[in-house]
Amino acid sequence: MLDRRTFVTTGAAAALSMGFAPRMSFASAATTKRFVFIIQRGAADGLGTLAPVGDPAFAGARGVLAQDFADAPRLDAMFALHPNLATVSGLYKGGEALFAHAVASPYRDRSHFDGQNVLESGGAAAYRIKDGWMNRLLGVLPRDQARAIAVAATVPLALRGSIDVASYAPSALPDASDDLLARVATLYAQDEQLHAIWQQATATRALTGDMAADDGRNAAATGALAARLIAPDNGARIAMIETGGWDTHAGQRGRLGAQLKGLDAMVGALKQGLGPLWAETMVLVATEFGRTVKVNGTQGTDHGTASAAMLLGGAVKGGRVIADWPGLGEAALYEGRDLNPTLGLDAFIAGAVAEHFAIDPVRTASALFPQSGKVARVEGLVRV
Repeated sequence: MLDRRTFVTTGAAAALSMGFAPRMSFASAATTKRFVFIIQRGAADGLGTLAPVGDPAFAGARGVLAQDFADAPRLDAMFALHPNLATVSGLYKGGEALFAHAVASPYRDRSHFDGQNVLESGGAAAYRIKDGWMNRLLGVLPRDQARAIAVAATVPLALRGSIDVASYAPSALPDASDDLLARVATLYAQDEQLHAIWQQATATRALTGDMAADDGRNAAATGALAARLIAPDNGARIAMIETGGWDTHAGQRGRLGAQLKGLDAMVGALKQGLGPLWAETMVLVATEFGRTVKVNGTQGTDHGTASAAMLLGGAVKGGRVIADWPGLGEAALYEGRDLNPTLGLDAFIAGAVAEHFAIDPVRTASALFPQSGKVARVEGLVRV
């Protein structure tokens, strides 16, 4: 584990459920680098993904959820990776996987939709910014060859903005369009009972994806498809893959294990499909917020605060866990229930993409996260 103070530079300048089939969005720019953002919709449990088994409070606080890590190999003195992340574990051993723990966006409430809005828009609060940080990233990259394509029924917020992004959905059956859903919502607007049911249904729609579908083969197929679309010289250079099913209020142990197995298959297929281009690739895996430290009455966890994020790929300076670990003792928890955030996700993302694309870090942070102000910038995440 690295202490935050060993890798963070504090500057005076501003620095920086859906279903499987998951949805992917692509954009291209004039660069040899590849960047993929895998968003985990539903608040993935960082403590169940990258477990702080060296924390003396871990086993007691996590109860049955700690059992998955009884024989899991440790990454270092503090952390162990979920055993279903075998491919990711191999990347870590090869220096191509880096994890950030106790990390969070500026959002501090517990709404999935508001949290995802902050994560994707790059704002300091929900609905303050209308476009997405990935679209703004295109604006600071060379634009002479900039093209965009979205492999999705709709373009996710992170990729929406002034630069065009087309879309494509890999599902055999097309999803209902947002326009159709909006018209149905209008039709039900005057019916109190139907309107409430419709609102609940559409909210659930965005969180009911399943990484585990077909034993992870759908996830692997999506990773392979993403590789085919970003590998060609004239293909996309930036991609976003939406995954859902991470909202584990009940029976988390089995559910999360299957989700992580799907994620592992996706990453493996992406790496295999890219071949030598993997060396030019950085994959970010992140979620809108974490989950409660303690297990609830249905052997799941509820909405929390800090979680874990991953950087994967041949371009990543990996083999490390970055964490200014706050501890899991009662007094250390955020609002007495959550993992306390000690690292800003904005600073982590901005530092990573600036280094990956060799662009000015201050300009990058200002463009991607304009409301973050003067924040600590994370450095040294990418091989140079």
